[in-house]
Amino acid sequence: MKHVIALDVGGTGMKAALVGPDGELLHQARRPTGRERGPDAVVADILDFAAELHAHGIDRHGEAASAAGVAVPGIVDETEGVAVYAANLGWRDVPLRALLTERLGGIPVALGHDVRTGGLAEGRIGAGQGADRFLFVPLGTGIAGAIGIDGRVEAGAHGFAGEIGHIVVRPGGAPCPCGQRGCLERFASAAAVSEAWAAACGDPGADAADCAKAVESGDVRAGQVWQEAVDALADGLVTALTLLDPRALIIGGGLAEAGETLFTPLREAVRRRVTFQKLPSLVPAALGDTAGCLGAGLLAWDLIDDDTTAPSNPSNPSNPSYPSEVTT
Repeated sequence: MKHVIALDVGGTGMKAALVGPDGELLHQARRPTGRERGPDAVVADILDFAAELHAHGIDRHGEAASAAGVAVPGIVDETEGVAVYAANLGWRDVPLRALLTERLGGIPVALGHDVRTGGLAEGRIGAGQGADRFLFVPLGTGIAGAIGIDGRVEAGAHGFAGEIGHIVVRPGGAPCPCGQRGCLERFASAAAVSEAWAAACGDPGADAADCAKAVESGDVRAGQVWQEAVDALADGLVTALTLLDPRALIIGGGLAEAGETLFTPLREAVRRRVTFQKLPSLVPAALGDTAGCLGAGLLAWDLIDDDTTAPSNPSNPSNPSYPSEVTT
C-alpha cells in the first residue's frame, strides 16, 4: 500500500505515523524527544525513528514510503529544509531535510514548522474545513498562529508569519523572552494563566486547568484571573482579524480544553471589540495533539505530484481536490 511517513517533533515527545492515500493512519508511534541528552542526540533519535517507520512500512505494507513530512518547533527554513533554531531543543542550523532524505534512501522529505503544520491539518481536515481564510491559534506554553489561505499556510517572507503571541497587548507590561514587554503570550497563554492563578491562590503547583475548574465553581479570584486572560486574548485576536480578515478563528492548545469556560466569554469579548470588522466564527480546534502529525502527513503527500495518489479529505474520500501547500 502506498503511504508516507509523518513525524511531529515536540519539546518533550515525538509523534509519528504512516499515513495511507486516503488519510488513514496505518501505524502510530510515540517516544520521548530526549532533549536532556543534547541536540545531537535529538537529531540522531529523529533519524532513527524515521528509519524505523520506513522499515515498518516496507515490512507491513510491501513497499517503501513515497515521501516523508516532519514538523519541528522553532525557526524553520522550509525552502532549504533547515531547522534554524529551537530554544527548547538547543539546535541551530540543522539540515534536517537532507539528513532524512539520505537516511530514508532518497525519498522526498518536507520540513515544516510545528504550528503551521498543525494549522494546515486543522484547515484541511479539522475545524477549518470549508474556510478559505482562517487563523489557527494554539494556546500552550506560548502562543503562536498559522495563517491559512486557500488550503495552504502562509510562512511569510522570513518564516515568521503568524507570531500573534508577540503582539503587544499591554504596553509596558510583563517582560517577554523576545525582548518586548506586554506580549500577548505573557497574559493569555496556558503558562501565563497557570502562573497568575498559582500566585492568586497561593498554591505554586496550581495550573490553568485548576483555574478553569475554579472558575466553573464560582471562585471570584479565579474569575478575575480568567477574565484578564480572556480580555488580553481578545485584544490580540481583534488586532489579528483586523489585519487578516479571516473567515474562522480556530483556537487550540491546552487552554482551549476548558471548552465553553473559555469560548463563551472569549466570543463575547471579541464581539464587543469589533467595529467595522466582519466577525469571524470562533471555534475550538478539532484535532487535538494529533494536528502536527496529521499535518506532517499532508506535507508529505503534497510532495507527490499526482492528484490520483494524494489523499482527499478523510471525511470525504471521494473529494478529488487537495490544495498544494507552500509553507514554524
